[in-house]
Amino acid sequence: MYAEVKLLHMACAAISYGLFFLRGFWKIRQSPWWHLPWVRILPHGVDTLLLASALALAFMSGQYPLAQAWLSAKVVGLVLYIGLGMVAFRFGRRRSTVLSAWIGAQLVFAYIVGVAVSKHPGIFS
Repeated sequence: MYAEVKLLHMACAAISYGLFFLRGFWKIRQSPWWHLPWVRILPHGVDTLLLASALALAFMSGQYPLAQAWLSAKVVGLVLYIGLGMVAFRFGRRRSTVLSAWIGAQLVFAYIVGVAVSKHPGIFS
């Protein structure tokens, strides 16, 4: 069961990133696709499954943030990723602000994936 939940978590992470990338690309290019209802609804569903699978994995493995440094790093990264996403998609008014937040969020996402793979908060050390 653990392997299936982990696979779901990884799939949701990949889909979530793909949707984030696409939404940012469309917003920066001022594409009409940005305004379609599914573009705003679908990511929330995927992210809900992503969070639920993360919680299930933590429960199943007995590893929790604050007890495990690498999980704490992922949670901090997630908060930063969400914050940058909010700037990119809601609060950023200038195109340069949106672009900077969008790129920053992608760098944070890469960090989160690196931490997940290495199980170490300092993936570059």
